[in-house]
Amino acid sequence: MPTTAFLSADPGWMAFLSPEIASRAQFGWTITVHIIFAALSVGLAPFIIYFTWKGVSTDDERFSKLRSFWTNVFAVGFVMGTVTGIPMSFQFGTNFPRFSAVAGELIGGPLAFEAKMAFFLEAIFLGVLLFGRERVSDRTYVLSSVLVGVGAWLSGFWILVVNAWMQTPRGYEMVTRNGMEIATLTDPVAAFFTPRLPWMYVHMINASVISVALLVGGVSAYLVWKKPSSKAWTTALKIAVLILLVSAPLQAIHGDAYGRHVADTQPQKFAAMEAHYETGRADLHLVAVPTRPSALTDPRAENLFTVSLPGMGSFLASGGDPNAEVLGLNEYEENPPVALVFWSFRIMVGLGFLFIGLALWGGSLIYRGTLAENSRFLKAMMVASPLGYAALLTGWYVTEIGRQPWVIQGVLRTNDAISRSLTSFQATATLIGFVLIYVGLIAVALLVLRWMVLDELRELSVIETSRDTDRDPVPQVGDDD
Repeated sequence: MPTTAFLSADPGWMAFLSPEIASRAQFGWTITVHIIFAALSVGLAPFIIYFTWKGVSTDDERFSKLRSFWTNVFAVGFVMGTVTGIPMSFQFGTNFPRFSAVAGELIGGPLAFEAKMAFFLEAIFLGVLLFGRERVSDRTYVLSSVLVGVGAWLSGFWILVVNAWMQTPRGYEMVTRNGMEIATLTDPVAAFFTPRLPWMYVHMINASVISVALLVGGVSAYLVWKKPSSKAWTTALKIAVLILLVSAPLQAIHGDAYGRHVADTQPQKFAAMEAHYETGRADLHLVAVPTRPSALTDPRAENLFTVSLPGMGSFLASGGDPNAEVLGLNEYEENPPVALVFWSFRIMVGLGFLFIGLALWGGSLIYRGTLAENSRFLKAMMVASPLGYAALLTGWYVTEIGRQPWVIQGVLRTNDAISRSLTSFQATATLIGFVLIYVGLIAVALLVLRWMVLDELRELSVIETSRDTDRDPVPQVGDDD
């Protein structure tokens, strides 16, 4: 894309990003941060339900401690998710007003359900979990944890109803109203339950569970590494590994079938995932390394050093035929940013197989009864704790960037959805503002998590006992911390 497409200049000002690029970057950055906190709520839900149920039914202090710690983390994620999610609805109006006008009748219902049904369900019963332990019965307390989880997963459902419709729109017809083509709802069931929804929902929910399992595993591994005799955190580490053992392989199996669905419904996105330009048999690149810097931004197969499986791209796309014809990117007038889709897909898949290996390693240690004693595994879990989010976000980039140039597949181009009154300066300035504010919010969330971990180290008396071990002592923490 020529440079002039990215930059434009307002009179009297230096060059700024074009309204389209700045608006897309702003929304992309906003939803990137929001997804981190939204996935935290979704992924923590099964952990909190289990810890609450075990704590109430067994009166075991280990589970009460874990329930309290992770419910507080959930609360932080809930607050941050709300704060970071609200601006997105405003951005529809300020940056993408034509999208709101064209699709408002279709997306308004699910978004309202998300706000009125899922959000309040989650908020009300999270309050019971945080402040109601001594005020409600054991049964009500456990039920509250379940309803918090239902609210979190339901919230994800309604959001993905909207996004799945944007990927594979159904149940509508285009009519002219006030001189503008808009989508009107003709079949609510078809519009809400699109072909993409089940694939996207299962993949996203499971990705959130994997991300949080790695986070719980990483925090637990750190605390076990500092205090090997901690039964509570050894239990949390074991549970995280067991959940990873189920969820990581499931994601690979489901992702393979999901890829075939994408090839059927969005062949252009599938071609971008493989940088497949010429129509014909498609190979699957297991390893793809650029032979020169230009290949980073234009990853055509001939510019890469690849280790590929011949015909496997065709095999996966067709469900069994290695010689099946796969449409290439050259068939289309305009393509998504292929490099972003191509590399995001490889990062996601590569990390996915890394998680499977980590889960199998942890599972073998559980079988041998040495999970908490293997310092290499504990360190590996610490390092891997943020990688689930990396895989989740790169997968989301494949989904969203791969749909370009369409904001609604086959209905509305992104360039046509941008506000015509938005200037380059306004779009760039608000982009910078959102970047700075959200970086601050992430810093606050990380600081709160750090405080919670340090409090846990105090409870475990690690500060005093670490001096009697070979490990580095934890720095003394002042009252201000």
